[in-house]
Amino acid sequence: MRLSSYAELEARFARIGAVQDAAAVLHWDAATLMPAGGAGARAEQLATLRVIAHEMLADAAMPDLFAGAAAQLDLGDWQRANLAEMRRLWLHATAVPGDLVAALSKACSAAEMRWRQARPAGDFAAMLGDLKRVLALVRDTAAAKAARLGKSPYEALLDEYEPGGSTAAIDLLFDDLARRLPALIERALERQASLPAPLPLPGPFPVEAQRRLAVALMRHLGFDFEHGRLDDSLHPFCGGTPEDVRLTTRYDEADVGRAVMGVLHETGHALYELGLPSAWRRQPVGGARGMSIHESQSLLVEMQACRSREFAEFAAPLLRQTFGGGGGEWEAENLYRLNTRVARSLIRVDADEVTYPAHVILRYRLERAMIAGDLAPDDLPAAWNEAMGALIGIVPANDRDGCLQDIHWYDGLWGYFPTYTLGAMTAAQLFAAAKAADPGIPLAIASGDFAPLLAWLRANVHAKGSRYSTAELIAQATGRPLDAAAYERHLETRYLAA
Repeated sequence: MRLSSYAELEARFARIGAVQDAAAVLHWDAATLMPAGGAGARAEQLATLRVIAHEMLADAAMPDLFAGAAAQLDLGDWQRANLAEMRRLWLHATAVPGDLVAALSKACSAAEMRWRQARPAGDFAAMLGDLKRVLALVRDTAAAKAARLGKSPYEALLDEYEPGGSTAAIDLLFDDLARRLPALIERALERQASLPAPLPLPGPFPVEAQRRLAVALMRHLGFDFEHGRLDDSLHPFCGGTPEDVRLTTRYDEADVGRAVMGVLHETGHALYELGLPSAWRRQPVGGARGMSIHESQSLLVEMQACRSREFAEFAAPLLRQTFGGGGGEWEAENLYRLNTRVARSLIRVDADEVTYPAHVILRYRLERAMIAGDLAPDDLPAAWNEAMGALIGIVPANDRDGCLQDIHWYDGLWGYFPTYTLGAMTAAQLFAAAKAADPGIPLAIASGDFAPLLAWLRANVHAKGSRYSTAELIAQATGRPLDAAAYERHLETRYLAA
């Protein structure tokens, strides 16, 4: 029996999804277990899979299938939303020739592997050639997509991660934040200095003990180890597939908070993936609704829930048991104050939530300038250091802690960074709405029960996949459009009043 146009599209996208799933697992393996000698072969494998997926999307039959599906009158709401997402992905794919897709994939694979050696050494010179190659190919990709989508080159890249995202809207939010942040950081530091300093936790913290603690916390949050695992990598991330979610973190025996908070952050991502609608698996409508929503889920878990006093009450006995601690250092209030310590730090992934937005605004402005051709890669370290001084009040002593600290640009992820702070704003608004809907959520967290919070997120965010736009999803879940009010109120309450 001949399939309808829409049914044929579903079958094709299911195959594309399977190819992309395979690439995701290979990418995880490259970042965790693969020996360095496999890098060349892995680059070829990933490039081949990405080209196959691209060719399937760009197949000559697609325009007729889209036209036929659009004319069908028997499609439900989810199917029509799926069709719209299919078309958006198809427009992105057909804007870029296959040879450019392959070239960018190979360049990113090579740059990522070199970054793994260059970053610990702080050797930006070793990365400069790779950065230039990746940037040139990204700019070619941006130009091709901009022409097809009718957007600016940067917005064409942004649309991959934040569908419908606008630089005008982001600039409005970020410029306002950038004006407020230096004073907010200063006020938070002044208030912090007026109080007795929290007691540092006495280390060392053995890696295996940290791993046991991380796994225990993941289980409390609701992570399903039948459908995922935790491993080590140089840069923490969440990857894999919704049936097989792969988390990674990095450990520091002198600082237990670095790994634990990283795991909590990535678990937020993982819970979103695990909660996506299974009925729409490997269909665009069944995927995550853009990266600002994805980041809202990780930041809601890490920042909103797991840096709260309630979480400290739950976690304190676990930490004492895991590391054999005793005394005031291990009390809940001390842990809370350690977890909400504000500092002018250099590393984004370790930053507190007061200074974190400044890290993101810095990267957003720099990547826009590089895409536009207003900032040359050779000048990136100096521009980075200048912006760090202006926004955060601290300048890195080396490029390891400066422009080499993130993997994103070297891995081809341009247009991604603004979603972190958009996600933080969304997280604050969602968490406030969840507590308003179920006032028992904070008390449940204090006892290690995250089920009420997870149930609200499942119903209001996870299960909706990409059925709605980002703006629609936020408005439905919280009763109003995204704004900075809940975010600013949260920061002021936690860091200036609490």
